[in-house]
Amino acid sequence: MDYNFRNRVMTNWKKGIIFLMMLCSNFLFSQQTVTGRIIDDNGESLSAVTIVNMSTDKKTYSNSQGIFSIDANPSDELRFVKEDFKRVSRRVLTDGINPQLLITLFQIPKDVGEVKIVKKLSGDLEQDSRIVAKVDRGEQVKQAVGLPEPVGKMREKPAEVKSVLLPILLGNLNVQGVYDLISGKARKQKRQYRYDDLQEHIAWVRSRVEDDYFVKAGIPADKISEFIEFSFLAKPQVRTYVKARNLSGVMLRMEEVIPVFIERLNNSHR
Repeated sequence: MDYNFRNRVMTNWKKGIIFLMMLCSNFLFSQQTVTGRIIDDNGESLSAVTIVNMSTDKKTYSNSQGIFSIDANPSDELRFVKEDFKRVSRRVLTDGINPQLLITLFQIPKDVGEVKIVKKLSGDLEQDSRIVAKVDRGEQVKQAVGLPEPVGKMREKPAEVKSVLLPILLGNLNVQGVYDLISGKARKQKRQYRYDDLQEHIAWVRSRVEDDYFVKAGIPADKISEFIEFSFLAKPQVRTYVKARNLSGVMLRMEEVIPVFIERLNNSHR
């Protein structure tokens, strides 16, 4: 009885080792450098476009001529994002071909809306955050009507190595979980969720703070989203306040990061 049990455990252990070897094979693809140019619908070069490799989380930006380069594996998805433009996705290195990309971004039509006169800031961040904050009509309606907030996000939970491997060692095989891990689906899901959450948090700040606030602080208009993302990394408390929907806390922490970001911008232009 003990012999049969040990034999079954050893067999499952070998299966687990083979599974891990198959999982690691996904990382053996050789990378190549993908280059290209980004233009708008008028043929003008677009600078400061964010290029994200959705499979590896690597990120870069286009230069003043719209030129970019980024490492990628076969069939990786590159996503091109710029404020006020429709985002574009492109699969690269398909069929082993690595041509230079020409990406066109189309501008999103904007409704100017009513013109608001912004009062002079006092220096009191608690008070100024209310001055520069945009009015969220949808939020006002929800509070007035008392609509319940959804609990969490409706997302498919990515497979985890531990939750799939342990049952294999005990003789149970989660076929879908194994497929998700080997195919890379689980890894891509996690990266996609992180990217979506990041864009959602950046948009939350952008929708509540006037661009004029950042511009007057010395941040170029086309760098606002980049600055907010930078503040998340430099001061993780900024994102904590975003998650808590505390605008005053967000602005207080961002104020500390503004000089650092401006210095980085100045150094990059030297």
